[in-house]
Amino acid sequence: MTSWPALFGALGAVTFGFGLLSAILSVFQPVTSYTWVIANLVIGVLLIGAAIASSLDSLRERMASGEARRVGKYGASALFGTTFILAIICMLAFLSTRYSTRFDWTEQKVNTLSEQTLELLERLDQDVVVTAFFNAADAFSIRELLDRYAHESEHIALEFADPNRRPDLVQAMGIDAEALSRGLVRLAIGEAHLDIDQFDESEVTNAILKLSRGEGRKVYFLDKHNERPFEGEAAGGGNGYSQAAAALRNETYEVASLFLASTGEVPVDADAVVIVGPTRPLLEQEHAALDAYLARGGALMVLLDPRANTDIAQDLAKWGVEVGNDVVFDARLALFGQATSPFSASFGAHPITDKLRDTVLFHMARSVSVAADTSLLQSIVYTGEESWAETDLDGWTANGKAQFDPGDLLGPVSLAVAGELLVGTSQDNAGSDAERTAARLVVVGDSDFASNELIGNYQNRDLFVNAVNWLVDDTDQISIRPPISRASRFRMTGESFVRIQLLSLFVMPELIAVTGVFAWWMRRKRPAN
Repeated sequence: MTSWPALFGALGAVTFGFGLLSAILSVFQPVTSYTWVIANLVIGVLLIGAAIASSLDSLRERMASGEARRVGKYGASALFGTTFILAIICMLAFLSTRYSTRFDWTEQKVNTLSEQTLELLERLDQDVVVTAFFNAADAFSIRELLDRYAHESEHIALEFADPNRRPDLVQAMGIDAEALSRGLVRLAIGEAHLDIDQFDESEVTNAILKLSRGEGRKVYFLDKHNERPFEGEAAGGGNGYSQAAAALRNETYEVASLFLASTGEVPVDADAVVIVGPTRPLLEQEHAALDAYLARGGALMVLLDPRANTDIAQDLAKWGVEVGNDVVFDARLALFGQATSPFSASFGAHPITDKLRDTVLFHMARSVSVAADTSLLQSIVYTGEESWAETDLDGWTANGKAQFDPGDLLGPVSLAVAGELLVGTSQDNAGSDAERTAARLVVVGDSDFASNELIGNYQNRDLFVNAVNWLVDDTDQISIRPPISRASRFRMTGESFVRIQLLSLFVMPELIAVTGVFAWWMRRKRPAN
């Protein structure tokens, strides 16, 4: 019955080997239970012992023959090979604790930090201490996010603290106990710190940006000319600009209203002024205030819809921007074939649009182009080649039909202009320009694209926020914002995770090995032909 000792020995080697491998891997990561390890080692020792005890007679005969030397030779070789492989596995496990590589195979890369965040972390030259106060059961999702920051930058020092186990740390930081009910993340650079209770990439990135920058910029929205509302109850509607204002606040900008007829001038703390869809004329004093603001190097963005009953176009003409009295049509490259809702087809080379890779959706837009004698301004957004700017607006309104006529502007049609203005020009005795101040200007022939209804589509938000970034000379912030959508995830407890690892790494492979041993043993018992 020499076949039985062979079966016992092979099964014992398999179970003892998996038990030993489980014990080694558990040193680096507790993926197996002690019951599993001990059971395999004990069963393996018993089976090997049974194999040796049941084959003592044949073992003595082999030891007395030349076969013993041959077995010893091959056995020593097998033992050396096995030891070498185990040493490699242990070394790889050790190296995995020192070095790591991450992969994100989701379509929208939702498990990867956005380009904007990565650029911020690359520029970071100060140590940011991040302390997350969470119970162990609630820390899973936020740990995933914060670990990405710590992985990308050596300046991020991350610590997780259970408030129930670290009341000393809570007291030392002066954190209110009520603020810890849903969890809290404190970010600190030196003595300055910020607490956040909204746990997404935008909040964390903006907190780091605020701390590293020190102070924010201020953006004023012109008011009292029937502009689109950015605050108050009306701002939350589809035509409102509450989401656009929130997007600027997320960039650490302070947003405020500007009643120019009351103040008489643009405040000195204005880093940029935004005029969104006015439909009433400005007073002469307001025109003069905008001129004075640009003369001192200000930054202005004007979003002007077709047929708007406003006289801001005369200021734009004076600054070198030609605003067409038209509506842009594009039957081919438009939203569901609605010709008055064109998509952008291409972008001009400019910091505002350089990183835009997708399209921008507009609705009821007018053409905006650069005057021939203005070289510092340039068009930055164009429609498709089959588009045109319809100038017969009365005829279109009357019969609801529009077609390209010789007097219309053939596409690609420019929808936005950006650049610098040299204002405050004077001439010295030699006839050369002197004391010229550089102001910044962005003009878009549509205000719908950044409204609540459309700002979340395509790259509308990025175009609007990038334009403000450039106006305030905050070009480091010009980028693509984190995606709003998130990948679906299967949530599991830590215990379930360990069970799945145990099943996939040890139970299934060991069952396969045991099945192979039985197949080998049955073939060995079969008489040779």
